[in-house]
Amino acid sequence: MTKIKFFGTRDYEKDVALNWAKENDVEVSFSNDFLSYDTLDQLEGFDGVTTMQFGKLEKEAYPKLEAMGIKQVAQRTAGFDMYDLELAKKHGIIISNVPSYSPETIAEYSVAAALNLVRRFPRIEKRVQDYDFTWDATIMARPVKDMTVAIIGTGRIGALTGNLFAGFGAKIVGYDLYPNDSLDFLEYKDTIEEAVKDADIVSLHMPGSADNHHIFNKEMFAKFKDGAILVNAARGAVVDTEALIDAVNEGKLTGAAVDTYEFEMPYFTFDFTGKELEDETFKKLIENDRIQLTPHIAFFSDEAVRNLVEGGLNAALNVIKTGDTPTRLN
Repeated sequence: MTKIKFFGTRDYEKDVALNWAKENDVEVSFSNDFLSYDTLDQLEGFDGVTTMQFGKLEKEAYPKLEAMGIKQVAQRTAGFDMYDLELAKKHGIIISNVPSYSPETIAEYSVAAALNLVRRFPRIEKRVQDYDFTWDATIMARPVKDMTVAIIGTGRIGALTGNLFAGFGAKIVGYDLYPNDSLDFLEYKDTIEEAVKDADIVSLHMPGSADNHHIFNKEMFAKFKDGAILVNAARGAVVDTEALIDAVNEGKLTGAAVDTYEFEMPYFTFDFTGKELEDETFKKLIENDRIQLTPHIAFFSDEAVRNLVEGGLNAALNVIKTGDTPTRLN
């Protein structure tokens, strides 16, 4: 029987995976560990592997995978910046992802997070907890219909996000390396700088890559409209977190909603209650009362989990059976 190792297992994934295994006559074995050079020995006797992780796979892992006869790694996310695609290809390993699993869920998160900040809910909730029920300008909102929203990255998720904001009556502008002419509700700009300069809300939906690492840095934030809001439900590495914190503290940005953090791997999905956090930047992000941090859960819905689990397993099985998969990246 074909055997697939399921790394990075979350409890909520198991029932979906076991149902898939029964339907496809495949043995699926679970591991709570992430795929790494140190955990590769768990693949002995297996035909394929699927994993969900956010940290880099070490370069030393690729030749070891090849030596073990593993032909693929199926990532259970859309993001794939944790892999060296060329090095994987050199060692005969197909890397795949799940490019679309519930774009509506992430779009809804992005809009909800922005509205939360537009309506000043974090500040209002804190005041109510202190029994302060007064009204003043610091908790006064503006209607979204009077705003400009910049969508940076207009693929599936970005397009849905922009369309939701357009439903409020907002003006939508966008930037993408590959503009989509069918998106008649938005106006494309030639550069990111042009897109953000008049935007009240900037929503990020771009993939992570070497070309856009820390593209939202001190210089880029200086080009934002005063008082803008940033929402990042894309990749943590596109934002220089220290620069973001400075922009918020200095009042350049009214606030930010952050669902991904560049160095989240040791923390997100783990319980650190009562433990010390060693990452000082991460602590500053958490403690800033104008930054709304969530632990990479923009995607987190029952539909998304089902599609991610089945998408990863299908990709692994495709390579095992045919030597290829429609969702390969290299």
